[in-house]
Amino acid sequence: MARYRAGLETRERILDATRALLGEVGLEGTTLKAICERAEVGAGSFYNLFASKEEVVLSVVREAITAVDAAHDAGVRERESVEDLVDAYLGFITGQPDLARIYLQAAVAWGLSDRALAVRFTRHQDQRVQRLAAALRREQPGVRPGDALLRAQLLLAALNGLTVNWLLDPSFALDLHRGLLLRAVRAGSCVGEARGARVGGS
Repeated sequence: MARYRAGLETRERILDATRALLGEVGLEGTTLKAICERAEVGAGSFYNLFASKEEVVLSVVREAITAVDAAHDAGVRERESVEDLVDAYLGFITGQPDLARIYLQAAVAWGLSDRALAVRFTRHQDQRVQRLAAALRREQPGVRPGDALLRAQLLLAALNGLTVNWLLDPSFALDLHRGLLLRAVRAGSCVGEARGARVGGS
């Protein structure tokens, strides 16, 4: 029991050190050596808990995303709305912009060079799409599953784009665009345009 508790405490020190370093020196400056020194642990202790620097960075980001998630259990997820999910996403972005920036950097830099990490990032995106599609169908039962999925994919892609704009320019009217985006997705106008483009290109 004491060993288990010590392991948990070491893990928390490593996560705290990583979180602090990401805020101070960014992704590139957050090296394995710097993490171990800040956490006051040896490399062996680190590798007993995490496989790599990438894993601990993703753990920090995942915890931050979970903290603002609208649903932590299946019961709540069955009732979450599109607006809940959009607000949870934007809550993470605006509440923790440094970590949001790290997440985007990691997704691009690591995802393009490491197939295993690319799969992890893609899986996370797919989970968001499925939850958005399910929420859309709860709000609009008449929407076909394929259309709900397409709307959800377009919504998440648009949110990613809005995020980049806001991180580059904090004066960007994120809340205004949030409202416009929600209305467009609920109306299905984006689906009609996407279908037209697909038919026109075939």
